[in-house]
Amino acid sequence: MLSFVKARMKHERLVAYAEIALGCVIGGAAYPMFLVPNNIAPGGLTGIATIFNYLWGWPVGITSMALNLPLFVIGYKAMGRVFAFRSLVATLLFSACIDLIQLPPLTDDILLGSVYGALVLGAGLGLIMRGGATTGGSDMVARMVNKKFPLITVGGFLFLIDCCVILAAAFTMSAKAALYALICIFISARAVDLVLAGFGSAKACFIITNRAADISRRIMEELERGATVLSGIGAYSREERMLLISVISQREVIPLKKIVQQEDEKAFMFITDTHETLGEGFNALAGE
Repeated sequence: MLSFVKARMKHERLVAYAEIALGCVIGGAAYPMFLVPNNIAPGGLTGIATIFNYLWGWPVGITSMALNLPLFVIGYKAMGRVFAFRSLVATLLFSACIDLIQLPPLTDDILLGSVYGALVLGAGLGLIMRGGATTGGSDMVARMVNKKFPLITVGGFLFLIDCCVILAAAFTMSAKAALYALICIFISARAVDLVLAGFGSAKACFIITNRAADISRRIMEELERGATVLSGIGAYSREERMLLISVISQREVIPLKKIVQQEDEKAFMFITDTHETLGEGFNALAGE
């Protein structure tokens, strides 16, 4: 049993570092292909490095690394050892990829550059975060500040940094470049969320019915999905009703509706998207 646990932990570490490495390559490629040629500073310390590149031609990767390393020294104690080490590896590799990946610019249109650069950058950062790391020492400092001053949230501190970078871009580059950088930051954040949450389209179905046993049986037999039945009381009628919960895929929604309609036309049913679905029949439930 112990050897199995060790083997699984080793596998999870390998997967994590593979995600970090792939994320660094993808995210780093966004700079030469879209961001740097169009003078888009996408927030954070790499955004500052992009501004320095615009002003003095300094390499974005090396400059970003030089800015990040002191912050790691300041803030690493606020993080766990594993997270800090992975983040250091990710920062060094990400910075190297920005300068070493020599890809030609794909567009000189600043709008296309900000949109597609954000998508590629967000996909890369999302993979890095899935691997249990971050690419910025500013994240560590933000967590350290939050620990000492709980009223200042991590997100709020990072947002403040992004705002400062945007203002700096407006003064050094142009107001137009700063506005496109805002678009880039927004889209990349959504792309990160999408990668972290996954691309699945699972649906959580809640059914209030008097025929829970029959409906749940058909769900298990016909859809091969699990179901959970809870008892409840209507707030208005004070009648006891059963609440059936089942998580299914998008393509199983219509068959489920037919099952409910056939078994109980008076049932009350609502369906919501799941943020992330883990467990049997969906994504594996794995630790960090």
